[in-house]
Amino acid sequence: MSDKKIALVTGANKGIGYEIAAGLGALGWSVGVGAREQTRRDAAVARLRDSGVDAFGVPLDVTDDPSVAAAADLIAERAGRLDALVNNAGITGGGPQQPSSVDPAVIRTVVETNVIGVIRVTNAMLPMLRRSASPRIVNMSSSVGSLTRQSGPGGETSTGPVAVAYAPSKSFLNAVTLQYVRELADTNILINCACPGYVATDLNGFRGLRTPQQGAATAIHLATLPDGGPTGGFFEDAGVVPW
Repeated sequence: MSDKKIALVTGANKGIGYEIAAGLGALGWSVGVGAREQTRRDAAVARLRDSGVDAFGVPLDVTDDPSVAAAADLIAERAGRLDALVNNAGITGGGPQQPSSVDPAVIRTVVETNVIGVIRVTNAMLPMLRRSASPRIVNMSSSVGSLTRQSGPGGETSTGPVAVAYAPSKSFLNAVTLQYVRELADTNILINCACPGYVATDLNGFRGLRTPQQGAATAIHLATLPDGGPTGGFFEDAGVVPW
């Protein structure tokens, strides 16, 4: 095994995921760029390497069991362990998403990626994470999944429009994260959720107000927490996000 820290970032070929990979790489980490599409994945790895990052491609479709198993094998063969897993891959499901008129298939598709995909990847990578001296898991959530903000005054302003597939998928992800925290409470694995803020990416048609680099900051911080750092939290740049 190398002494260099090893991370896997899903959905890392562009946007926030790419900047998380770049940020960890700038800290001296070796970073696996998890992505489905080979051309974009290869291009992202090349860009990262050109900037001095020790990056490697990881073919990965979080909705596909064989793909995730193969990714776990690749990490095991390359490094023998994993120090940080950043579950960043996600979809919105498009719009509109009014609960009274949404196609239930849209909800199933979003949950399959945003929730079940996280479970699938996390479970496949846990054996490698257990071999790390300081393992970290970061689940990329969103403040739109905050029930407190959704139900409070100004919900439209703070959490965006009604989105019955996307917003609840992040609430579901937050709840799943806490179940992992409870199960792994007797280990040294720190597990947290990160909200990147309203970032301009193709996920929202580049309407966001923050850059992908700004959106990556909280995830990078949580992936590099010192031993004894927080676990079971939901964080953004400004601090704790209410559940």
